[in-house]
Amino acid sequence: MNHPLAFFDTTPGGYVALPFAVSRWSPDMVSGVALCGLLARALESGHGGDGFVPTRLTVDLFRPARTRPLTSATRAVRDGKRIRVADAELLQDGEPVARASAVFLRPSEQPPGEVWTRDSRPSPPPASIAPPTDALTPPYFGSDSHPDGWSTSMFEHQGASRKRMWARHLPVVAGEEPSQFERAAMAGEPTSLMTNWGSEGVGFINVDLTLVLARLPEGPDVGIEADDHISSDGLAVGTATMFDRGGPIGTCLVSALANARRQVDFAGQGEFEIPAAT
Repeated sequence: MNHPLAFFDTTPGGYVALPFAVSRWSPDMVSGVALCGLLARALESGHGGDGFVPTRLTVDLFRPARTRPLTSATRAVRDGKRIRVADAELLQDGEPVARASAVFLRPSEQPPGEVWTRDSRPSPPPASIAPPTDALTPPYFGSDSHPDGWSTSMFEHQGASRKRMWARHLPVVAGEEPSQFERAAMAGEPTSLMTNWGSEGVGFINVDLTLVLARLPEGPDVGIEADDHISSDGLAVGTATMFDRGGPIGTCLVSALANARRQVDFAGQGEFEIPAAT
């Protein structure tokens, strides 16, 4: 059966997860990417605009969201002249399964002077590998050990070297073009994948995401590159840089718990394919 190319359908009972929203961890669990996009959508639609730009999103994924209807609720925390803060929750069967907070700031002029930044900057796949297009394309994965740098096969990048990803995520809700904030939220969630993916797959599951943006991404494609992985006794911290075709745009941070009994191994997986849609 064909489905819209999106993560959720809207119904009178709430947001219903489509097959593309299903997590790799469990067939009845909604992915973190889909949940982050839905929370960003709720916060931006309820509290964005009026010259304010979303600059920080923190998501807590403290309970598995199942493939049953979800509802959202938001509230304003502060509404000042230059700073706006709002909270959101996703609820299932009347119980919260995820929450988020967002900071919206009013842009102004840059201060004078020069500030240190790192020399090494992530960049998207070259046009010879991933030519710019208006069509929906599969995600590209990159690693320092791959001879060509990038490909659409996850198995080719399974190893102990640095990982990166370049992707155009599906719309959060069927029939809606995702906002640039939604794109950033969805692109940031794979920080856990990029920083916890090793030689035998991924054995950590992230419980949160903090995304801090200097600017919103431009265009539909957004990249993320691992900066560091630190872990001990089944606890992990991962940091990554988010970028678009114009350069870096922000930083992502996740914390994660070991989930070795459900280790996701990409051995034997082939190329990503774009599914059919109605």
